[in-house]
Amino acid sequence: MAEKAEKSSKKSWFDGLKAEFKKIIWPDRKSLVKQTGAVVAVSIVLGVMIAVLDFIFQYGIDILVNISF
Repeated sequence: MAEKAEKSSKKSWFDGLKAEFKKIIWPDRKSLVKQTGAVVAVSIVLGVMIAVLDFIFQYGIDILVNISF
């Protein structure tokens, strides 16, 4: 008896999932390309900024460590 209820609840869950997916408004190709370009551009800019800061800090630490008194 419990097996039947479990199967029907799984089917009901998948039906609900299918209904929710039908409600999604997917972006059109043009906006998807623009948003993807923005994400890539911001990622590259942040990556370069982090690399520059890393280089500056590494150079500064090397100078501090190698100072001879």
